[in-house]
Amino acid sequence: MIEFFGWEMPVEFSGIINEHLAVRTKAGIFDVSHMGEISISGKEALDLVQYLTPNDTSRLTPERAQYTALTTLQGTFIDDLLVYCLSPEEYLLVVNAANSDKDYQWILDHRDGFDVKVENKSDQYTQIALQGPRALDILQPLTEINLEEMKSFRHTRGKVEGEEVLVSRTGYTGEDGFEIYTLSLQPEKIWDVILAQGEESGLVPVGLGARDTLRLEATLMLYGNDIDETTTVLEAGLGWLVKFDKGDFLGRQALFNQKTEGIKRKLVGFEMLGAGIARSHYPVFIEGQKVSEVTSGSYAPYLKKNIGLTYLPVEHTEVDMEFEIEIRQKKSKAKVVTTPFYKRDVK
Repeated sequence: MIEFFGWEMPVEFSGIINEHLAVRTKAGIFDVSHMGEISISGKEALDLVQYLTPNDTSRLTPERAQYTALTTLQGTFIDDLLVYCLSPEEYLLVVNAANSDKDYQWILDHRDGFDVKVENKSDQYTQIALQGPRALDILQPLTEINLEEMKSFRHTRGKVEGEEVLVSRTGYTGEDGFEIYTLSLQPEKIWDVILAQGEESGLVPVGLGARDTLRLEATLMLYGNDIDETTTVLEAGLGWLVKFDKGDFLGRQALFNQKTEGIKRKLVGFEMLGAGIARSHYPVFIEGQKVSEVTSGSYAPYLKKNIGLTYLPVEHTEVDMEFEIEIRQKKSKAKVVTTPFYKRDVK
C-alpha cells in the first residue's frame, strides 16, 4: 500500500506480472474510487463542456461517453478525462485523482456567462473497474442490464447486488470491460459479489502497478507523465479528438496554428534494442545530443519487451528510427515502433 494523492492505494495484491497477465487472459478488478467526478448541469451545460474541451460533446446523447481533454489557451492539457452525457442538461466529467481539485477550480474559473451548476462529487462516488476477456461473463449474472448489447463508450443505469449503479463499457487497460460507478454507502457489497462471482473464471484484484503496465502496453496516456500543461493535444498524437469545426473552445486558435504550421515534436512509442528498462525521466539522445526524456517506460509483461514513450523531434519519428536512452550512466539503443504496442483481437 502507498499514499497516492491523498488516498491509500494498493500497488499489488498477488504480483504485478500475475495481475497484468490475468487481465489480458482472464479478468481483473480494480478499485479506482480515487478518480474524480465533476457534475455540470443546467440549461447551458453542453455549451460549457463544449467550450472547455476540444472534442464535440454535441455528438453525445444520453447513455454515451467520450474521451476528451480540458485544454489551456495554448492547447495543452489541464487534464484528460471522460465525459458522460447523463441527460441533455447534465454531464459527468471523470478526471484524474491528482487533478480533481485543480480541474474543479479550472471549470469554476471559466463558467462565467454560462447558466450552469458545477459540483465536485468526487468524494461521493465509488468507482470499480472490471477488465478482461471474461469481464462480461462475470458481471452479466449480477445485473439486469444487457451488457452484451452495450457498445464501447456507452453507459446505462441499473443495479448490482441491490445497489444503484451506472455501468459503462470503458476502461484503462486495452481490454474489453466495464467501469461501475455508484453513490451507494455500501460499495463494498458490489466489490465482494463481483470478486466471488469471478473466482472460478480466474478474476483477481489488481493494484496500481499492473494498472500502469496495462495502460502503457495499450498506449493510453498518463497525465503528469505523457501529457501535461507543457504538451499540446497535437504533439501527444491525440489530434483525432480535436474538432475544429464545432465552434470555439479553449485552445482552438493555438491548436489550429500548430496544425497549420506543423508540430516540431511528437510523442512516439519505442522498444529497447539493448539491455535494460527505460524508466520515466531517463534522458533521450539523438547523435549524442539530449533531446528529451522518457515519459513512461516499463517491461511489458504480455509482450515480453521493454517499451516506453517519449517526445522526439518530428523529423526523427518514423518507425524503426533509432536513438539512445541513458540507463544507469550507460547509453542503450532504442527504436521507434508502431503504437499501440498492444491491441486486443476484436471478434
